[in-house]
Amino acid sequence: MAGNTGGDMSVLPEDCVAKVLSFTDPGDAARLSMVSSTFKSAAESDTVWEQLLPPDYRSIIFQSSDSSLLASTSSKKELFLRLCDNPILIDDGKKSFSLDKLSGKKCYMLSARDLMIAWGDTPRYWKWTSELESRFAEVAELIGVCWLEIRGKIDTCMLSQDTLYGAYLVYRTTARTYGFEYQPVDVTVGLAGAEVCKRSFHLVAEREQQEKQLCQFLSSQVGLFRHSRASGSQSPAVPTGEKNNGQYPQKREDGWLEMELGQFFNKDGEEGELEMSIMEVKGGDCKGGLIVLGIEIRPKEDAYEKK
Repeated sequence: MAGNTGGDMSVLPEDCVAKVLSFTDPGDAARLSMVSSTFKSAAESDTVWEQLLPPDYRSIIFQSSDSSLLASTSSKKELFLRLCDNPILIDDGKKSFSLDKLSGKKCYMLSARDLMIAWGDTPRYWKWTSELESRFAEVAELIGVCWLEIRGKIDTCMLSQDTLYGAYLVYRTTARTYGFEYQPVDVTVGLAGAEVCKRSFHLVAEREQQEKQLCQFLSSQVGLFRHSRASGSQSPAVPTGEKNNGQYPQKREDGWLEMELGQFFNKDGEEGELEMSIMEVKGGDCKGGLIVLGIEIRPKEDAYEKK
């Protein structure tokens, strides 16, 4: 029958569409905004983005170093995007808070100053310095230790509920990095007092590790090479290296390295402290040359990409 609009959602009032979109996530809201002009207008409304922001976003911002953020943004969508792209400092600058752009879930980074670092206040072993690329005032630079132990914790009530999180050590190596080429570090992630996820990985990237090994090999073989050339014997072969099945870090967009320590599902109503640790105490070798930015706790992308 002429004039039948059954099934045509574009004829719905904008406030009704906005209400529907407020029950989606940021990614779905962006996709649905392309359905029609009504949907596009509704997807820009504060009604939608107020629901996509965490319920306690105001109290978090008021506790931050950028408490004027609420007044300086013209819409809830702008505020959401600002929190995605520009983490704010909280807890006297010891933590940063941001939002995941696809899911709207909470993300935190614990600065090096917010971590428990064994011997961290002993200048002989660790040095506190500043980095232009750091969001925090200080980073921790490892001078040299035989006992490497770094621990962090965060209250689970600060995280988004019913969300799978990953914890990541964020750091970088230097030209003076040593002692991590052959000995992996042991890491754990889990609720205090409960069973934890345990892993081992190498803090030095595989390519960097192979380059150092090659340089060491060539340096040690210079004398042998010269002798073999003078005597006419065959030159020593350069090692190709065996495939290492350990885990290695990934480079982030901000230039830092990160390594996933483990995963944690934050259940609704489950309270406690999420604890993370990084240790290397078995090898007994001295190691140094790392710069630690902190530990980041953020939602796992594959957890909502597969929804």
